[in-house]
Amino acid sequence: MTRIAVVTGNPKPQSRTHSVARAVADVLAAELGGEPSRLEIDLTEHAANLFDWSDPTLTRLTEEVAGSDIAIFASPTYKASYTGMLKAFLDRYGSNGLAGVVAVPVMTGGWPGHLLAVEVHLRPVLVELAATVPSRGLYVTEPELADLDAAVAKWSAAATPLITAALRNLSRTDPFLRPTGPLPPQQHQPLPRTLYTP
Repeated sequence: MTRIAVVTGNPKPQSRTHSVARAVADVLAAELGGEPSRLEIDLTEHAANLFDWSDPTLTRLTEEVAGSDIAIFASPTYKASYTGMLKAFLDRYGSNGLAGVVAVPVMTGGWPGHLLAVEVHLRPVLVELAATVPSRGLYVTEPELADLDAAVAKWSAAATPLITAALRNLSRTDPFLRPTGPLPPQQHQPLPRTLYTP
């Protein structure tokens, strides 16, 4: 069974950004067929504990997101980037913390001037955590929210085939990308000491 996670970092509960992320999850679930399991996290419900690294609920949620097949990370545009709330959640992961997860970056904004924020700011942090990000992120402007289905469908036409193909490819290499337990520390060989000679 495919596992889809939605993580929204909007300070407003049940925000329009969360609605966009859920619409993306609906489209992907319909494309995948069957009945994918879904985890939805609205970070406003956990705001008080985001910086408590020992919080058991957030520890469990970060593990469940890391164990999902597809994870949608959504944020409104704030200061031309994603929110600190989403950043605080992503900071809970160590290196390679999202290895084996197909990630979908989603952002909303008031106007198209910040259209590239989803690619320039949100995508790189997901890649840094070793998530696979096969398609362009979705950026929905405020006017587009009036016809959200059309905005998501337009993005989905190009993105969904890439996402489903990446999901199939990752499932073939699953043992390497989803280690059972903590990742082993990297073994660094000391570089030989050499003298520089011009």
